Amino acid sequence: MEGTLRPLVRSLREAPVVERDDYEYFVHGVTDGIPLVEPDVLRAVADGIRDRVDLEAVDKIVAPESMGIHHATALSLETDVPFVVVRKRAYGFPDEVAVHQETSYGESEMHVNGIDAGDRVLLVDDVFSSGGTIEAVCAALESIGAELVDVVVVLRRVDVDAELPVEVTSLLDVRVEDGEVVVVE
Repeated sequence: MEGTLRPLVRSLREAPVVERDDYEYFVHGVTDGIPLVEPDVLRAVADGIRDRVDLEAVDKIVAPESMGIHHATALSLETDVPFVVVRKRAYGFPDEVAVHQETSYGESEMHVNGIDAGDRVLLVDDVFSSGGTIEAVCAALESIGAELVDVVVVLRRVDVDAELPVEVTSLLDVRVEDGEVVVVE
């Protein structure tokens, strides 16, 4: 594991695991905003993404509400690439695209605004487990005519079966084992 991600790894080892509807869910600043979103972890995330993505090829960062927002914010501040939030509420703008999202723990409608045909976008999210959020947002971006440059998640759950029609880059792969988060190296 590379040195820039050490703060993230350290914090994951301390993350509590809770069960929600037969799904083991880890609670962490990266994925839930609690217990704390530590500045050194956010810097590690932004640096890790910068190391993996050609941000010169990106016009906009796209982040699903709510846990992609702080990662997009940190990355935007580091790179001067603006970001758009895929919101869970409609605003009724003329070019708004609604998309249905289904995840391991629920479903909802999401709404994309501020992306135009031809925009080169980077999709950033906190965790890839079921793939429902990423799949829904990718479908919306495709319907708009945006060019998806890359999809990056901070964490990929390798203990949950999911496949997507797009390649997903993760900073770290993790699984939950015996009530603890394990970083897969």
